[in-house]
Amino acid sequence: MSDLEYIKQRKSYDEKAKSAKTNGMKFTTVSGQEINNFYGPDDIENINYLSEIGFPGEYPYTRGIHPNGYRGKIWTMRQFAGFGSPEDTNQRFHYLLNHGQTGLSVAFDLPTLMGWDADAPLSDGEVGICGVAISSLQDMEILFDKIPLDKVSTSMTINSPAAMIFAFYLAVAQKQGVDFKNLRGTLQNDILKEYIAQKEFIYPPTPSMRIIVDMIEYCKNEVPQWNPVSVSGYHIREAGSTAVQELAYTLADGFAYIEACIERGMDVDEFAPRISFFFNSHLDFFEEIAKFRAARKIYAQRMKEKYGAKNPRSWWLRFHTQTAGCTLTAQQPENNIVRTAFQALAGVLGGTQSLHTNSMDETLALPSEKAVKIALRTQQLIAYETGVINTVDPLGGSYFVEALTAKMEQEASAIFEQIDSLGGVVAAIETGYFQKEIADAAYRYQKEVERKDKFIVGVNEFVEENEKVDIPILTVSPEVQKQQVKRLAELRQSRNQDAVFESLASIKSAAIDGKNLMPEFLRASQNYVTLGEMIGELKEVFGTYEETAVF
Repeated sequence: MSDLEYIKQRKSYDEKAKSAKTNGMKFTTVSGQEINNFYGPDDIENINYLSEIGFPGEYPYTRGIHPNGYRGKIWTMRQFAGFGSPEDTNQRFHYLLNHGQTGLSVAFDLPTLMGWDADAPLSDGEVGICGVAISSLQDMEILFDKIPLDKVSTSMTINSPAAMIFAFYLAVAQKQGVDFKNLRGTLQNDILKEYIAQKEFIYPPTPSMRIIVDMIEYCKNEVPQWNPVSVSGYHIREAGSTAVQELAYTLADGFAYIEACIERGMDVDEFAPRISFFFNSHLDFFEEIAKFRAARKIYAQRMKEKYGAKNPRSWWLRFHTQTAGCTLTAQQPENNIVRTAFQALAGVLGGTQSLHTNSMDETLALPSEKAVKIALRTQQLIAYETGVINTVDPLGGSYFVEALTAKMEQEASAIFEQIDSLGGVVAAIETGYFQKEIADAAYRYQKEVERKDKFIVGVNEFVEENEKVDIPILTVSPEVQKQQVKRLAELRQSRNQDAVFESLASIKSAAIDGKNLMPEFLRASQNYVTLGEMIGELKEVFGTYEETAVF
């Protein structure tokens, strides 16, 4: 068919489509993006295949960073695990590994996330509730008992106290006789998104950035297979952002870390291959796939053209995906199994390297063993029964997906310009820019749900009256807190107090003098200095942060 023939028939089709009946639904993505009735060749006529899409495993990596996709290696299957005492979570780790999980992903309780020891007054009632309680090297030794750290890949969701928690992990590796060069895993360690979305920050942004650069520099030299930062859009999306906001804000955070490391004097190709990313896979199937594809392309181009990276591995955007916790419902919780399956499939079709599937009961409590097993089986079913791993980027070439990918790239570029005009990511955080934009997006979506422009099955449509939820719920005993406080008291009595005081003085001195803090954290860990004690020493030097309120 000639171009003229296509244009003529397209016009005829558009006229018919305008007059045809619709079911009255609002045809936009979850993020509010208007969607055409259909997509054709003219929607992607300005896209050059070779330079903007390309082949899998070739720049700009729109279609994936590996030429053979999942034919070469299936994504790492992770389940977020952590609750109660270190003994409880260690038992869950062994359960997961015995059922086919290929990597561990550690969830920490709120006191640990905030840098409080289990016996701190602010920890009361929260110890072990939303994750595992870790206050010292002793807890970390129990957490990884009989788990050889050179045989597993470990992901740890920790941010403000990430350096100290990582030091505990390194000290366990030393006790196991494992060379740091054989350790594989990822620290979330993305403090910028804490200021933007999750709010578990301690120090002001500038010293927090300094600690992260210290960690990247240390890992570059000592733990070369470790990813010291997983730049996390997940929490930005959970806070209510749109897909394109998640895309742009996450990449902007990543570029801020890269620029800080370059400013420290590091060569970009020495550290960039170990920077990874962490995205949310939300409800809108095609929008999420386009987001992942656009992210790879934008990142590759920026790394090559702006930062001058020469190693192709520095151009690769490697990412972990988690299905969207904010989409899970307490009503009809079994529906969450289906939601999670579609979201996981979008992550796979988008080319993720690692995947976590949420459990059906997570709106009610920490996941039960049965729910965790179903979530893991969901990934295994996708990998081994659906056929989606047979070819790389199976939706590449779709008029709709390619047009949506290009549009997300354009909109992200406009957001980058806006952030630059505010003075960069840190300046934008301090003025409340990100917080306001996310709040506005969340409010818009909530109003759509209330008006029933968007349906949530079991919540605002297909509701069951007098519904009874009958699924087992995991509960954490109050005895966990008593046990952890007792253990900590015994540790404080039995350790070498002179070594503790010397370690804390060294941390404070390094913080003041601008030395890399990681060696000091490791020495303090070996002397059983607690997390809260190390955090307290740094607070005296760096202070604490109080964010600007926005309305």
